Amino acid sequence: MTKQIVTFFALFATVLSFAQQDGYWDKDRATAREIVVPAGNRVVIKTEDFPVGTTQVVYRITILDENQQLANSLASLLKAIPDPTGISQGSAGAVFILSKVSGDDKCRYGIFTTPENAQKYRETGKPERACLYQDTPINKEVKVLSAEKLACLNPSSTNLWFAFESNNWILKQKIVLEVVPWVDRKLSRGWTAENKKTVIGICETTDLAKRLTDPGDYCICVLDKFQKDYKFQEYSKMLAAEKAKAFRDYGKACLNETDASREIYEALREQAAEFIKQGNYADAIAKLQVIVGDHKATAADYNAIGQSYVFTKQYDKAVKFLKDGEKLDATELAIKLNLAHAYLFNGEYSAAKKLHRKYAGQNVSDTQSWKERTRLDFEAFKKAGLSSGDFDNILALFK
Repeated sequence: MTKQIVTFFALFATVLSFAQQDGYWDKDRATAREIVVPAGNRVVIKTEDFPVGTTQVVYRITILDENQQLANSLASLLKAIPDPTGISQGSAGAVFILSKVSGDDKCRYGIFTTPENAQKYRETGKPERACLYQDTPINKEVKVLSAEKLACLNPSSTNLWFAFESNNWILKQKIVLEVVPWVDRKLSRGWTAENKKTVIGICETTDLAKRLTDPGDYCICVLDKFQKDYKFQEYSKMLAAEKAKAFRDYGKACLNETDASREIYEALREQAAEFIKQGNYADAIAKLQVIVGDHKATAADYNAIGQSYVFTKQYDKAVKFLKDGEKLDATELAIKLNLAHAYLFNGEYSAAKKLHRKYAGQNVSDTQSWKERTRLDFEAFKKAGLSSGDFDNILALFK
């Protein structure tokens, strides 16, 4: 028998340790009230404030005779009950925490979600607006209130009102009400569905999110970071500037953790390519600068921005960015050809001539030779109002 008891408590302790990871009994917010109900009268008792994240409450009602006292408080007994699932009507858990003493008197009671409804019951005795009503008089009771099963609790519930009606029409009654909330650890951080929607809504209005076709995954990533670092109560007290900075910082991190980064930069590249086709090189540069500034540029990006700087007569910048592109891919001849053009317009004929001589016999792409691409580029430069007396000298090198 002793061995069985030891095994039982070992198993119970294991269950308790796992259950406590998800939630806990908040004994500091427990209600423990001893009240006297005049003969045949009704009284209303307001619970202590429930903490954020309360999903269930267990309550115990005990009617005592004049000289009786409770042996153990409900809060102390719940130490042995890992979570509310261990308490249901008639279960071992319910029997365990049910008061071992009680008087002969009995009472009816109702539970209300507003003080107005409780007060109306006190005045009329009609329990129409009770979320739970015990019509059969009892002298002791233990029950669990769950948001899933009863309307007594919802995410915004902060209190309940218990109303008692004495069943003794001659003598007063002594009633002990004890209420202990069960707090979900995750929900205790205050991140309700509505609060999450608030953050996601703000995220969708940010500049980064607006660049995305579907910012859903990106904004969920941002929300996860807020939930990890802040309770909602802390978030709601942040200054506007603090929130804005947090959205920026989390946004940058989430760009790299989701496909949002790839989508944003691909969109910028497509926009830049379209601007280049239209001859709108200034806008193309602006798009490509975002990619470069975020350190996400490829060799092709450096080639495109270098070419755009050539067409806008910013030759020193063209040389700089094209050389940066060379560092990423030293074999890309499209970069070297644009670098030769930049040298030529910048008055560095010898440097341009050196590149043309070195690569004139190769192809810039699978289907286009260096020589053909150079001729086409020179024609494009002339149409754009860019000309050099050295065009013919370069073309003469190809003969």
